[in-house]
Amino acid sequence: MRKPVFYTEVAFVVSLVVLAFGTAMMVQGDFGVSMVTAPAYVLHLKLSQYLPFFTFGMAEYSTQMIALALMLLVVRRLKWGYLLTFATAILYGFMMDGALAVVSLIPTDLLAVRIALYIPGLLTCSAAIALILTSYFPPAAYELFVKETSAKWRKPLKTVKTVYDCTSLVIAVVLSLLFFGRLEGVGVGTVVSAFINGTLIHLFGNLYRRLFTFTDRYPWRRYFEEREETL
Repeated sequence: MRKPVFYTEVAFVVSLVVLAFGTAMMVQGDFGVSMVTAPAYVLHLKLSQYLPFFTFGMAEYSTQMIALALMLLVVRRLKWGYLLTFATAILYGFMMDGALAVVSLIPTDLLAVRIALYIPGLLTCSAAIALILTSYFPPAAYELFVKETSAKWRKPLKTVKTVYDCTSLVIAVVLSLLFFGRLEGVGVGTVVSAFINGTLIHLFGNLYRRLFTFTDRYPWRRYFEEREETL
């Protein structure tokens, strides 16, 4: 049986929307966001007390810009796609703020409601990340940092990813204790996500490959893979 075609360009847009809503559901569930986004969320919680306009989305693309700058210092080369990574981060930030505005309408007085938000949110985020990996568009700066530094240092991708995630968690915990004197934005959900997120992404990726044939609709892939300059 011939599998239906799923264009990678469509997969990219769909994955951003799905990831935004999945993250918003985890935030509203209030069991802790993922390790990768935890520093941005803690930063948002603190700065928004003084700058009400400083949204989670703004904190997200601000921290991604920092990750991108650090990556450039490590790899010392510039690809056109790197700049588009930041553009993707800004677009995702706006999407996430919109998703949060919608999901925040759901009352979370009951523990059962929070659980009903967190679990689908976690699954949705994993499904979205697996989908975005099918596209040639630049991923979030976090994933790009791991991919490029792994290649630069010639270290296993899994090892670099683990170090990056743990470092993000430490930063989030330190910022939380420094800003609030207690853990904010980091909780049991963060730990659960850390243990199972990689496995879920792998499972969703296998599922997609069984269900669909991913192909490019437009000949843009070469622009993201070929252009490179040394700094």
